[in-house]
Amino acid sequence: MRVVIIDDDMLVAVSLKTILESSGEVEVCALGSSGEQALELYRKHNPDVILMDIRMKDMTGLEAGEKILGEQPNARILFLTTFSDDEYIVKALGIGAKGYIIKQDFESIIPALKAVMNGQSVFGAQVMTRIPQLMNGERRDSFNYAEFDIGETEHRIICLVAEGMSNKEIAMKLHLSEGTVRNYMSVIFLKLDVRDRTQLAIFYFNHMQ
Repeated sequence: MRVVIIDDDMLVAVSLKTILESSGEVEVCALGSSGEQALELYRKHNPDVILMDIRMKDMTGLEAGEKILGEQPNARILFLTTFSDDEYIVKALGIGAKGYIIKQDFESIIPALKAVMNGQSVFGAQVMTRIPQLMNGERRDSFNYAEFDIGETEHRIICLVAEGMSNKEIAMKLHLSEGTVRNYMSVIFLKLDVRDRTQLAIFYFNHMQ
């Protein structure tokens, strides 16, 4: 897995490089310390994932990420930062970042990179519990269920996923088996063209009431 690391604290960037490469599964192509360098290094190396801080001078990681995704919509951007700025979380979700994890939790970084490589979105548990609150103001006024062929039970499952419930909890709530819920989830993912529960929750808070 080829990774570019961007952090305005080069000591942090070098430490991350050491941690990631010691796993034997990650090749760090380059280190950068600004949003401008993030753009340059992404264009030069076309990494599998760009691991990027958010708070940087001049151009933030979010601004750089938005520019990168404007040029390469399939770019995998994993933000690594502190958990203190709700507006950053909303923005990261909005621009299409693949993940947002806490900088201090070094042990989660490699699993997060692997998950992103496998097409999943990765948002830490702390972030996920805040998504309903943070995205509440982002909902649209209406949603055309017929357009996506979403049935009543499917809609109820989507709502419960957005509330953070597991398949087991949803099964108990709706008096279904876990297997039935898993089948519904697979169908819902296909209908809404989302890859995982995180993307489904984001879809809900962007479109549904």
